[in-house]
Amino acid sequence: MTANTAREEYISLLKSTGRSGIDSVVDYLDKAGFFKAPASVNRHLSHDGGLLEHSLNVYRTAMMLREQMIAMRPDIEGRLQVDSVVISSLLHDICKANIYHKTTKYRKDANNRWEAYDGYDVDYTRFPLGHGEKSVVMLLRLGLELSNDEILAIRWHMSAWDLSFQSFESKSNISAASDVPLVAILQAADALAAHILEC
Repeated sequence: MTANTAREEYISLLKSTGRSGIDSVVDYLDKAGFFKAPASVNRHLSHDGGLLEHSLNVYRTAMMLREQMIAMRPDIEGRLQVDSVVISSLLHDICKANIYHKTTKYRKDANNRWEAYDGYDVDYTRFPLGHGEKSVVMLLRLGLELSNDEILAIRWHMSAWDLSFQSFESKSNISAASDVPLVAILQAADALAAHILEC
């Protein structure tokens, strides 16, 4: 799939939700460089367009998990609306849209000599807020209408890896949020995409 095809698919999926505020989100993603950003500095999909690729991988995995969970538990279908899966999976990492910049890095080659290579650095100073919270805040500021389950799924998509504070309150919050089917689906989809599909 070419970068343009992936971008078109991503935007088409977002717009298919008919969600209020989605046009301003798409405009922001274009301006902030979301479609050209890497997914990470040196882990999964650390290349131009990696963030877009990761988001689509999470979406596809989440939709597959949704179908399987509904087949086993038909009573949860109302809590796993298609538009909620689309919104939460495609926008969970919006906070990464403008934090990466290209740089030259150095490493030892096979002969133990230093060589230069193109890489990325990350700068969190523009809006230093936790990963999940930052994505939620940005989406709400852009005027996107989000349900409570979508907010929880995006906020907690990294599971305990994104505990801002090691407090009883934070642990209680993530424990309660994990009972929301959309939260569990997004956490699993994000982990499966990053650690299996993108290795």
